[in-house]
Amino acid sequence: MRDWLKPTALRTMPKSIEASIYNHVRLALRRLDSPLRVAVPGHRGLEIILDDHIWLCVDANADDQPVMAWLDFGVHHRDNLHEPVSCTLELYHRSAGLVMGSALDSLDESLVDQLKHVHAQEQ
Repeated sequence: MRDWLKPTALRTMPKSIEASIYNHVRLALRRLDSPLRVAVPGHRGLEIILDDHIWLCVDANADDQPVMAWLDFGVHHRDNLHEPVSCTLELYHRSAGLVMGSALDSLDESLVDQLKHVHAQEQ
């Protein structure tokens, strides 16, 4: 990911991400591109820039102003693929908490669609 000056978080909290979502992101980073920028369906202007260390959600309609970020993924000693992955969620926008769950779900749906498309092309 390009150099990014980390803004001050309005709120920081521990979170866990469903294993399937984390696994789809990892697979997309390997098969599609890294870093990977994905528009979040159903969330006008929101895009998530994914790389190995941070998933940064930005408002593309406001010059990529950071909205929230998932980082510090607890995968160093991960020995399974089915358990949730712990991380830190930083909120940079006062309304970020309203979309943090639905944005991840929409991201996952988009990535699954993109991965299916790539898989079909490989066949």
